[in-house]
Amino acid sequence: MMAPAAGELGVHLRVLVEAADSSAAQVVVDAPVGVASDEAAVRSLIAPAGAAPADVLTFEHEHVPNALLTDLLEHGTPVRPGPDALVHAQDKIVMRRRLTELGVPCPRWAALPTDPTAARAALTGFLAEVGGEAVVKTARGGYDGKGVRVVSAAEGGPEQVAEWIEAAATDGPELLVEEKVPFARELAVLVARRPSGGADGRGEVRTWPVVESIQRDGVCAEVIAPAPGLTDGEAQRARDAAVRIAEGLGVTGVLAVEMFEVAGEDGPRVLVNELAMRPHNSGHWTIDGAMTSQFEQHLRAVLDLPLGDTAATARWTVMANVLGSTFDELTDALPDVLAAFPDARVNLYGKGVRRGRKLGHVNVSGDDLDDVRRRALAAAATLRGERPATDPSEERA
Repeated sequence: MMAPAAGELGVHLRVLVEAADSSAAQVVVDAPVGVASDEAAVRSLIAPAGAAPADVLTFEHEHVPNALLTDLLEHGTPVRPGPDALVHAQDKIVMRRRLTELGVPCPRWAALPTDPTAARAALTGFLAEVGGEAVVKTARGGYDGKGVRVVSAAEGGPEQVAEWIEAAATDGPELLVEEKVPFARELAVLVARRPSGGADGRGEVRTWPVVESIQRDGVCAEVIAPAPGLTDGEAQRARDAAVRIAEGLGVTGVLAVEMFEVAGEDGPRVLVNELAMRPHNSGHWTIDGAMTSQFEQHLRAVLDLPLGDTAATARWTVMANVLGSTFDELTDALPDVLAAFPDARVNLYGKGVRRGRKLGHVNVSGDDLDDVRRRALAAAATLRGERPATDPSEERA
């Protein structure tokens, strides 16, 4: 999805892909095959034989060896975001410690000891402090609901994550526990930062409108931009928290800050849940609903070019993910979806169909939120080979 913006700006992309038929390889000509954990492949990507070395290295997921990025940076290759920033998206314990230092509002949390006996005792104590129910997460490797479990004192507490506790004592990821937040909904703020610019010399920063993110089975299914019902003050507080994180962590590029909206004595407030240091699913709406998409903005930021306008181009934009399909080939659904929803912007990822897999998304913009949501969700359902819901609340449920 970065390729169109790169082409328009005259930026050459060279992408390391895990398979010759991967989504990126289908649209980027210069796409050598390799994995991000392969040091030789990454070094060859930066300086291939007979080609000009890369101006900057960036990535579309966090699973890149931090030691390798540090070495590349020390030997002259710009890495953006840098390894010192990226570690906060790679390790949830490191992230929580730093956000706490920055004064960013977060759920109550604790790192569990690696000793199994001490970990069980600490988790039992934490459950008692927060009312008997909490969320245990692996510090590294989790995404889209993976590496996350709700535990309850009434249902065994530590025994519900016994294998994680034992693994953490050897070579498994460390664990943290967080209070289970009684949130009203999930919000997300997308922020972009480049090293230069800004009146205070700390880099130019721009945020997009705050959005509401709707999850199903632990996976983002729908995004509403802007989040309905937020006051200007509430939206500003959410954006301020995202900017504080981007500046405090020294992020270069796009950062997605996922938040819980919770009730407070003086009105709704937000708690930061997760960070993604890259263009993110919660920002796909910007491709069609904002003056500058998150993908173009990420290119601008990592190349230290002036950032683009982030204003919305419509009153409402709704992004609906296509999660799985009954079609063998998703393109078989195009005649029906394009005929029924000519205003829908369909983006297919060229992936093989698999149950629950993110295969694409649909953006619809307009002035009436209920109608925009209905059309976006119906178009996504058509691509899944399902009967479209007549009421968006059917999808939300």
